[in-house]
Amino acid sequence: MRELLMPKKPSLALWFVLFLLVGMAACSGQQGDTGATSPVVTTSPSPTASASTATTTSRPPATATPSITPTPSSTPSVTPSMTAEPSPTPESATATPSPQPSATPTSEATVSLDSLRLELQQVVSGLETPVGLAHAGDGTQRLYIVEKVGRIRVVQDGVLLAAPLLDISDRVGSDGSEQGLLGLAFHPEYGQNGRFFVNYTDRQGNTVVSRFSMAAGWDPDSTPAADPGSEMPLLRIEQPAANHNGGHLAFGPDGYLYIGTGDGGASGDRYGNAQNGATLLGAMLRLDVDNREPYTIPADNPFVGDSDVRDEIWAIGLRNPWRYAFDRLTGDLYIADVGQNLYEEVNFQPAGQAGGRNYGWPIMEASHCFPADLECDRTGLTLPLLEYDHS
Repeated sequence: MRELLMPKKPSLALWFVLFLLVGMAACSGQQGDTGATSPVVTTSPSPTASASTATTTSRPPATATPSITPTPSSTPSVTPSMTAEPSPTPESATATPSPQPSATPTSEATVSLDSLRLELQQVVSGLETPVGLAHAGDGTQRLYIVEKVGRIRVVQDGVLLAAPLLDISDRVGSDGSEQGLLGLAFHPEYGQNGRFFVNYTDRQGNTVVSRFSMAAGWDPDSTPAADPGSEMPLLRIEQPAANHNGGHLAFGPDGYLYIGTGDGGASGDRYGNAQNGATLLGAMLRLDVDNREPYTIPADNPFVGDSDVRDEIWAIGLRNPWRYAFDRLTGDLYIADVGQNLYEEVNFQPAGQAGGRNYGWPIMEASHCFPADLECDRTGLTLPLLEYDHS
């Protein structure tokens, strides 16, 4: 998520909630790994607007005033006790080195993670399975909490409002542990156009990415209420199993919408999606949602013109990118991907660099061959910035 506007007193608790939400990825990725409902995967066709006719809009990166003064460093700082020991790379294997960010901000005072203590404070109660937290960037300091069942709740001045921003529980299927309303992103110009985007699984278990608009007569200063009937579906992606639905949404500094999709579920990429460019599963997608409905393809998407890969795809080789975030100071993209049985990983895309990266799944689980007892060819793969095992 981009800048997170939070009340001063409970800010630490809310950040801790974010850590919990990201941590859920490791657990959720293992649930239901043996189950599947259908061996067939199909995705909705690309919109009729072709890449050659797409109109793109370039926006400057969003700016924010951090609460601490950043000190640039050449690489991210990781406390030794948190550093995973990578397995040796066979001499016969060719690996693409993990990219290193050029200017990752750190605080002026270096704090050891061993000395860090967290305090959990209750901010609101009465929520039903909250799985996401966002803000609208409109200066109101409201927080919006995504409930898995299909509601978006509003926290204003530390109080949970009775009326939700949106209730689409009538069309959301949330029976599976990794199903439901999973993602929320407000348009960068939400204060002017009243638009936001959600990612959910429908009653058939398939992924839907849709745009909603505020109700008629909406005033940004009044209690927010969206129109449930304003849904404009962007994508419908058939899911062969109940798990690995991805679900996160985020606008990048370039103004485009990024969508994370899982590999279709079960285990071991059973349906062969993560390395298959003909499907939208197991990938990071990038759409222009401003110039034509439902969307157009940014002209600089990496696979435009490649008949073997869908134009919407920004990166492939992902298992279940449940959460990811753009660094609000540098624009770098960090992707948390759920591992199989042994390792979790964080992938990295430096700001300003072209897409088209292959993050390796299921050839690799983190920086290790998958399955672990097999040799594998790492040629052309981008290894993770960070990994950790389940111990």
